[in-house]
Amino acid sequence: MIINHFKPIGCGETLPQNNIHAVSVSMPKLQDVIDYEEGFGEAMEKIKSGYPRFTMHPYLRILASYIKDKYKVSDSYEVVLLSSQKAVDIVSDKYYIHNKIEIDEPFGVILVQNGTCQLKKVLMFIQHVGYNLSSRFAEEYLYNIGLINIKHEEELEEKELAFDTVGSVLGKAYNQPKENITLAPSGMNAMYGVVKGLKNIQRRNGRDILIQLGWLYLDTMNIVKHYYEQSKVFPDVKNLDLLEEYLKNNGLKVSAIITEVPTNPLLLCVDMKRLRSLCKKYNIPLVVDSTLATPYNINLEDYADICVESLTKFASGNADVLMGAIILNKKSKLSNMNIEFFKHCDKVYIKDIQRLAFEIKSYEKRVKEISLNTKTLVEYFKSCSYIDKIYYCLNDDNKSSYRQIMKDENSYTGLISVTFKKSFQKVYDNLNFAKGPSLGTEFTLLMPYTYLAYYDYIKSDEGLKQLEKIGLPKDILRISVGSENITDIINEFKRLED
Repeated sequence: MIINHFKPIGCGETLPQNNIHAVSVSMPKLQDVIDYEEGFGEAMEKIKSGYPRFTMHPYLRILASYIKDKYKVSDSYEVVLLSSQKAVDIVSDKYYIHNKIEIDEPFGVILVQNGTCQLKKVLMFIQHVGYNLSSRFAEEYLYNIGLINIKHEEELEEKELAFDTVGSVLGKAYNQPKENITLAPSGMNAMYGVVKGLKNIQRRNGRDILIQLGWLYLDTMNIVKHYYEQSKVFPDVKNLDLLEEYLKNNGLKVSAIITEVPTNPLLLCVDMKRLRSLCKKYNIPLVVDSTLATPYNINLEDYADICVESLTKFASGNADVLMGAIILNKKSKLSNMNIEFFKHCDKVYIKDIQRLAFEIKSYEKRVKEISLNTKTLVEYFKSCSYIDKIYYCLNDDNKSSYRQIMKDENSYTGLISVTFKKSFQKVYDNLNFAKGPSLGTEFTLLMPYTYLAYYDYIKSDEGLKQLEKIGLPKDILRISVGSENITDIINEFKRLED
């Protein structure tokens, strides 16, 4: 008899549970995900929070309403909260927005007319560049003015030590001096800082084409669209012949190449040695999103000029803080231009740094426990009759590339994506793991990746053709493996054998 150690989590509950600063939300049924994406349905009555760049936090809703009343803002305007006045200036310059009133607050506020295309564009832009106001900042503000009467209790590093703690851990993990590292309010704000910095530096050299290698995270692609008139996408990281042919004619016009190592959610890994050789030949900076593998599983020091990491994921491990980092490689000429990259990132709220500083002390231990669990779970899946295909970092067609950068035999990226020979909806609905957006958590977290990341694509024949073109199955389950007892994790999946 299999003992069930995982219990169902209700729709709309925060992940982690009972944590107001959670960045994920429970969507235990596939219909919940569809309701969320459609914006109506039974689940929408229960889902009050979510990933902060996509869903307005409950405290930010209260704060926006308070600001609207405090400054007597007309109902014809939407109050949009931002992380700082700096963020206000950037958004306003991009979309020609001007506050109608003077607002004296320790955060950013813009007013956008309701019912306009501009409002949707502004909110999407903020989502892409990650200038969101911290939920912990909103909590402190609301508590101080008496609009909430309790603050979430959590373990924090001492204020005086927090920044150095985070910087020291990242510096050691990446083998880089702390001055080569900066923090940002989100991983996307860090990527935004890199893209803006590269554009400013490289336009002096006549380089204005940005290459995206692999079908990158959607918001990364959107940042590129915002700031590069010319960009080129090579969806298949395994086919560097196409890239090499393109560079023969355009290499000296290329500003940078951006890629993920490995890719999300198919865990494909580019041949880094060959890619580095091409970058060196044409003097092209290489930017790598290292979030999925982390610096404890792979070593990019001989390859990447710049790494970008979403610290919200494995570095936090608890899905309760939004933060990112830029890491410049001391071996790269670009490391001497750190100000050009760092100046575009916004300041991170101190309590978020304190929370991450507490969590990041367990970063290496957490990653290695998850890696070992992933390795064992992959072997179990290989024997499962209900599994159709397994995507992981050491697939047969991936093995040689990943081993180039793999630190040791226990350096599995903590994600596995799978397709099934059974009904996807039945599989998803019946598993009792936490289910929602994000990854890198100490608790096993499932995500119906295509439904949450590319829902618009699955609603049309044209979109489905595009998914087929990039090799992304509609019914794919991404598993962010946790650090629970691996026997318990496997036993939960064994319930699918019936």
